[in-house]
Amino acid sequence: MEFESIASRQFIAAALAMIAVTGTIYSLVMPLLSRDTLKARMKNVAIERDKLRAQERARLQANQNNSKASLRNQPKAQMKSLVDRLNLKEALSDESTQLKLRMAGYRGTAPLYYFLTARIAVPGILLFVSLFYAFFILPDTLPVLTKVCISIAVAGFGTFLPNIYLKNKIDKRKLNIQRAWPDALDLMLICVESGMSIEGAFQRVAEEVGIQSVDLAEELTLTTAELSYLSERRTAYENLADRTGVDGVKNVMMALIQAERYGTPVGTALRTMSDDTRAQRMQFAEQKAASLPPKLTVPMILFFLPVLFFIIMSPAVMQVMDAFG
Repeated sequence: MEFESIASRQFIAAALAMIAVTGTIYSLVMPLLSRDTLKARMKNVAIERDKLRAQERARLQANQNNSKASLRNQPKAQMKSLVDRLNLKEALSDESTQLKLRMAGYRGTAPLYYFLTARIAVPGILLFVSLFYAFFILPDTLPVLTKVCISIAVAGFGTFLPNIYLKNKIDKRKLNIQRAWPDALDLMLICVESGMSIEGAFQRVAEEVGIQSVDLAEELTLTTAELSYLSERRTAYENLADRTGVDGVKNVMMALIQAERYGTPVGTALRTMSDDTRAQRMQFAEQKAASLPPKLTVPMILFFLPVLFFIIMSPAVMQVMDAFG
């Protein structure tokens, strides 16, 4: 009887309603309790900059020209041992995986181990939960093979959850950077034309644009650190373009590379790219505005037109009913 009551429609509806109410309360309360993490993240980036400089000095002293200075956030020993024993780095990851993690804002080696562990842990957890639900909550009328197949399908879907989460994280971060980039580019142009160097302009813009986009401020600060220790400035510009993945940032970085290669004024290149970026943002806004009528067609047909027809036709229907009544 207890299993039948748990598997009843009323219980499932109540559980779903409780989850929906909890999610609504969480979404309303969490913005009020959130704190401004800009200063802490900027401090962490500054600490990373000092570490990068120390590693670069050690590399130069040891005369190891082939090594690269980078931050290594070490993962937990158990997780690292599991990934290494199962050889998951070669089986489930490649260079594109590490690039996607950097685009999502996860730097170092620890996020890679977390991601690989999640790819094998999430399917197992979902398989266990689905088997428990299928054999202890669902009615016994379903065949055992059907329950097993459903559980395997749920576990198979779990293999894609880490990739889906990573893709959503990348898209959200790219949108955040894309919205703040035109304003940051205008500030950068003002700083360069006032006589500041490109490193000083990056650092100054990072401090100012942090209120609008913490991700962009963090990337600009890290680029400033890379410009201070990398042997080629082009590498720092390319790294910024790869970490952000935004087309506007890539175009500006390419313009800066070309300006330094051919000796053209950096201010001229930034002014041209600033105009192009603002034009692209205006085109994007116009494109979203133009896409609203097709998107509103289905809601209007489903929700507005029936109500409108009911209001218009109700008097005529009532008169006909009275006439034949």
